[in-house]
Amino acid sequence: MTYLPAKTRYDAMTYNRCGRSGLRLPAISLGLWHNFGGVDTLENARAMIFRAFDLGITHFDLANNYGPPPGSAEETFGKILAQDLSRYRDELIISTKAGYWMWPGPYGEWGSRKYLIASLDQSLKRMGLEYVDIFYSHRPDPNTPLEETMMALDFAVRSGRALYAGISSYTPEQTQAAARILRALGTPCLIHQPAYSMFNRWVEDGLLNVLDDEGIGCIVFSPLAQGVLTDKYLQGIPEDSRAGKSHGFLRPEQVTDEKLDKVRTLREIAQARGQTMAQLALTWVLRRKTVTSALVGASKVRQIEDSVGALAHLDFSQEELDAIEAILRA
Repeated sequence: MTYLPAKTRYDAMTYNRCGRSGLRLPAISLGLWHNFGGVDTLENARAMIFRAFDLGITHFDLANNYGPPPGSAEETFGKILAQDLSRYRDELIISTKAGYWMWPGPYGEWGSRKYLIASLDQSLKRMGLEYVDIFYSHRPDPNTPLEETMMALDFAVRSGRALYAGISSYTPEQTQAAARILRALGTPCLIHQPAYSMFNRWVEDGLLNVLDDEGIGCIVFSPLAQGVLTDKYLQGIPEDSRAGKSHGFLRPEQVTDEKLDKVRTLREIAQARGQTMAQLALTWVLRRKTVTSALVGASKVRQIEDSVGALAHLDFSQEELDAIEAILRA
């Protein structure tokens, strides 16, 4: 059957301006890091992408190595795009990244111009696209001059392969340097993608201030700490969870009793606010005006619906923030 998106898809979603650019991103974006690979069910992936778009999620985030196997998430998205979403391409923000291991040899990872452009060309082919909206350097490369990596991003934009350039997991100092180089090249840095959650707060130590000063947007990944900041692990580790899968990036030993005790206490605050635990965690990262969007993963449609539901209650009282802080610092 032909997919027809909901006519109401733009009615309730919040769209935030990305830094000082003209681009606006949905407050909730969908990441295809997990559950969209070759080992996963295509129909479930299709259902999640359809529901996300119906709810106003216009931004879909990928990387060259997402799967497993590496590259298969882009192939899955490419199939769904070609079969169902191609007519809506101009309503979508599609991003991909390169930086981690993708193929053997010295040119299959990190930040050289050789690797980044070859990887982007492969990503475009897998997704059946002429361009992506955002292309990221997925991580800084200690052995490649930053100028070379930034010149590759500039080339990606100038050659029409990407509309905007971004970086991911760069330190405050690296971010400042990258922004300066890109600005001089005439391709401003649009966005930074760091990890940020109640359990991972490194961005508060300088990075958010740099992004404000430079006018760079911020889309945070793992705002739910890969599911730990939800109800999912409170009764043990489910077999179909990230920690329960052999190819998941969350290991069972990372789901500690200390974290789960904090989640149980935080959930009481969430319930008092009329939210789920996941919604509280998303609202908490979105409370910062520097954060343009929270990038969520999902294995089920209802998880996407729950994430978008966080936008119904974005305000915090100072008493609530103080209580959360006390729990996190305990």
